[in-house]
Amino acid sequence: MPNAMKPSDTAIVIGSGIGGLSSAVILATLGFNVTVVEKNQRPGGMLRSFVRKGVHCNVGLHYLGALDRGQILRRCFDFLGITDQLPLERMGHNAPVDRYYFANAINGPDQFDMPVGLDAYESHLMDAFPAEKKPIRTFMEQLRANAAEFHRLDFLYNPRPMANLIEQTEPLWTFLDRAGCSPGLKSVISVPSVWIGVPADQCPLFYHTMILASYLFSAWRLKSSGAHLVDVLQQRLMALGGKLVTGRAVQRIDIHKGQVQGVTLDNGEPVAAANVIAAIHPKIVLDLLAPEDVKPSYRRRITALKDTDGMFSAHALVPRNGHQAIPHNIFSVRTTPNGAVDDVIYVQLRPCERPGYLLLSLLTSGHDALWQPWQHTRSGQRGEAYKRLKQSLAHRMIRQVEPITGPYNELELLDVYTPLSIRDWVNSPQGSAYGVMRSSRQLLSAAALNRTAVQGLYLAGQSIMAPGVLGTILGSLATTKFMIGPERFRREIQL
Repeated sequence: MPNAMKPSDTAIVIGSGIGGLSSAVILATLGFNVTVVEKNQRPGGMLRSFVRKGVHCNVGLHYLGALDRGQILRRCFDFLGITDQLPLERMGHNAPVDRYYFANAINGPDQFDMPVGLDAYESHLMDAFPAEKKPIRTFMEQLRANAAEFHRLDFLYNPRPMANLIEQTEPLWTFLDRAGCSPGLKSVISVPSVWIGVPADQCPLFYHTMILASYLFSAWRLKSSGAHLVDVLQQRLMALGGKLVTGRAVQRIDIHKGQVQGVTLDNGEPVAAANVIAAIHPKIVLDLLAPEDVKPSYRRRITALKDTDGMFSAHALVPRNGHQAIPHNIFSVRTTPNGAVDDVIYVQLRPCERPGYLLLSLLTSGHDALWQPWQHTRSGQRGEAYKRLKQSLAHRMIRQVEPITGPYNELELLDVYTPLSIRDWVNSPQGSAYGVMRSSRQLLSAAALNRTAVQGLYLAGQSIMAPGVLGTILGSLATTKFMIGPERFRREIQL
């Protein structure tokens, strides 16, 4: 860490989700004078849980992968200095991590359990599809190779292996077809692509294998809530000398002759800095720049990027006298005749702060078209018709999963939110849940997000590398590497 602060070591981070907070902690660890600016009164973005009737309801944090000693997320948390403050619960001990239920299974089982461990996963696939040993071995060979590169973090510390991964832009679906997988086997293997909001026929093979591998390495739940993780990151930032400004939106990124000067807040206050890290959606970044600040080609490229869809979610209280907590995640899956995942409802039933009750959390696709009549309204001002539609869809979703979980006769809805809620909360265009879609078709355009041609302007957040806690933190590290250069990165950031 440098002994004397240079003007070039000042940084403003826009946004305080996991991308903004992790970027800020990394830079503060390196000796930067960091200020995080957040438009909401409370930091955290989609990482922060919200509270209804004394119960924490998670939004973007449901479970974590690769957190065992020596594994990738654990090494990231250790570097950030937050591991010891997080109460963690291991999943998959003599039980599955995920349980898939297929409403219309094709040449395969109605139920598939995803375990911990690559060998166990291969064994489960073999048991479920005994006639497809050869295609399973073909897929597992690729999965193991990518998992090994991922574990070594080659893409951060050695440029060529990342190039090898980028060359694997072939969609997962194409690879599975080429391997000779049946529709049923393709259904089971492709469920994890839902975690990043990319359909299997568009999801680059290496992205899918990296996401899947992280949960096969190990899987964990936070015993507390997303708000607790936010608080831990905020406290770590403060301990490193960083600052956090909440309730203030950035109105403009100030640029002079191609060099960042700082930002102007919505109250007109200028905040000077040599570096600005925008940990918000790339399209929102464009709104903060004058037309002459970036090349028209860059603006066109970002504007044309397709985003992932929104999400619809419900949280409800369930009396303990009729149900037990479920230690694994449930995926209720519907597929097309060719095996493509057409609809998923994600389910958790966990203990909560309310004595005598469990928290039921359900998450599914956003049904974006349903909310078009309220597109030009803001949260809290959408009226009774909107509320009735939300509740109707929530109850329909609950009925869909009752054949799996059992009936909920005394359920109390706590909250229901739509893509419009996400749009208003974290400024995600159209309520996109996972940011820019990292599809094979636009991978190169998405990979160039940090090529702004503005000195001192960088992007972070879930759109940079991959969504989720791990994917977003790795994106923060990749942005830091781009910012400080590979030599200093290798010297000072040893994970």
